[in-house]
Amino acid sequence: MAVEELQSIIKRCQILEEQDFKEEDFGLFQLAGQRCIDEGHIDQLLEVIQNEKNKVIIKNMGWNLVGPVVRCLLWNNKEDDKVKYFLLLDLLVKLCNPKELLLGLLELIEEPSGKQISQIILLLLQPLQTVIQKLHSNKSYSVGLALSTIWSQLSLLPVPCSKEQIQADDYGLCQCCKVLIEFIKPFVKEITDDQENSLETQRLKDELLKFCFKSLKCPLLTAQFLEQSEEAENDPLRSFASEIIGFLSAIGYPFPKMILNHGKKKRTWDYLEFEEEEDKQFTDSLASLAYLVFVQGISIDQLPMVLSPSYLLQFNMGHIEVFLQRTEESVFSKGLDLLENSLLRMEDNSLLHQYLEIKSFLTVPQGLVKVMTLCPDETLRKKGLAMLQLYINKLDSQGKYKLFRCLLNTSNHSGVEAFIIQNIKNQIDMSLKRTHNNKWFTGPQLISLLDLVLFLPEGAETDLLQNSDRIMASLNLLRYLVIKDNESDNQTGLWTELGKIEKNFLKPLHTGLNMSKAHYEAEIKNSQENSQEVQRSKDFCSVTVGGEEMPNMPPEMQLKVLHSALFTFDLIESVLARVEELIEIKTKCTSGENTGIK
Repeated sequence: MAVEELQSIIKRCQILEEQDFKEEDFGLFQLAGQRCIDEGHIDQLLEVIQNEKNKVIIKNMGWNLVGPVVRCLLWNNKEDDKVKYFLLLDLLVKLCNPKELLLGLLELIEEPSGKQISQIILLLLQPLQTVIQKLHSNKSYSVGLALSTIWSQLSLLPVPCSKEQIQADDYGLCQCCKVLIEFIKPFVKEITDDQENSLETQRLKDELLKFCFKSLKCPLLTAQFLEQSEEAENDPLRSFASEIIGFLSAIGYPFPKMILNHGKKKRTWDYLEFEEEEDKQFTDSLASLAYLVFVQGISIDQLPMVLSPSYLLQFNMGHIEVFLQRTEESVFSKGLDLLENSLLRMEDNSLLHQYLEIKSFLTVPQGLVKVMTLCPDETLRKKGLAMLQLYINKLDSQGKYKLFRCLLNTSNHSGVEAFIIQNIKNQIDMSLKRTHNNKWFTGPQLISLLDLVLFLPEGAETDLLQNSDRIMASLNLLRYLVIKDNESDNQTGLWTELGKIEKNFLKPLHTGLNMSKAHYEAEIKNSQENSQEVQRSKDFCSVTVGGEEMPNMPPEMQLKVLHSALFTFDLIESVLARVEELIEIKTKCTSGENTGIK
């Protein structure tokens, strides 16, 4: 019945001119053709399509059958049927109006979700390429529309993050990336073959450039790459990245050009105007590109050898800042790797303090602090700490001084502040051992820095437990200064400022310790008195410390926490007592008599 209906429609349309086809004819042809497919009359349908007399009809109406054929290819598992469906699809692509086919194929690509996305893309990329190549006008628009549609769908797929996920490729992203490269190659070749650089070629170049930068953001910004060299060669995402960078070079935007025009976007992007959203895309994409070149080593041999390490660091700092602003571990870990790669090119103490006037040179270390304190992954926290130390090591003395002041004012984290204070101590130690003192870590400059270290933020009411790391580091620094700097020499300026230090730091610390110990001892006593009664009624109790209720936990554990706090206060108190003892001895004795004090 379906075949007879199709034959009837064909006979009626054969006597009509192309311009006389009506909307009703299109609808009837589509319904009859789809029924033929549904009922399995593929051979008869192939005869109709291959009949030369029906050439005009198929050209205008046949594209409506592409959807049903594609759905059969996706859901029919019989190999014999699939061969016929593929033949049917190839004939339709060959014979139908390419403009109508283009829109029909893109609609099919937009339809699916989940794992079906890759299935439809893998099936239709080759037909889509053929259709676009048949278009003789405005091809750049068609290429751009196709690439935008494909990218929008691929961006919905999860990016594999491990070797096992890459090999499994459950959602088909890696396969799609491989096939997508083959899809793009003919259009790249059109650009490289056009010596006259026509307007249409320039428009095609712009569309490919947009797609390359979109791909650098997704999937390559979040993609993880296989590490071992022998495995890296078989890494589909790395291969995709390499091809994308190769396309950029082929269409006239090699990576070295971007570096040499860093900060001069208008000179680099002569023809492509980025809108606001695309400008953000550009920032993420260029960061991804920098990582691929410098860390993964893709096309790094194209870089001029004359570029200095400080120039490359300056180029990369903006990209590192972009990475560290992201919350995905797979992304900001790349920022750590790129920072390490850039810093290792430099000698210690060679990074001039003037670079800290560039915004990213201060925001990057602040980003490292966030990684160190907020990242749930211990390995990345340790890597962030190591990178901050490496960064400090590369700065000159004035740069270190500026960075220390900045981080002490902005970190708001006791552990980080303790780390900075330890670095200050190390710099003072090196300064005192030199023949010529370093003015940034001795005398008036150091005193200004110590004002940020040797004080309690809220005086005697400062939360000593929360600030214990910072307080211990400050006391150890003060102890070191008292021992190493004799009052007669006063290289650090400590002895001139001793009265202020006692007023702002030592005395409030004494008072705070007494208050804190009394409070915690009272809590321990209350907890011990109530523990038996609480145990009879329920297994958990609550204790209020410093105005805040501790989380519910067994009484034994709460007692352990309270005793641990008391131990911390005792430790601080013992170091404080030793510092005050040393100050008293130093102020009473001459410099010569105190040479051996430790």
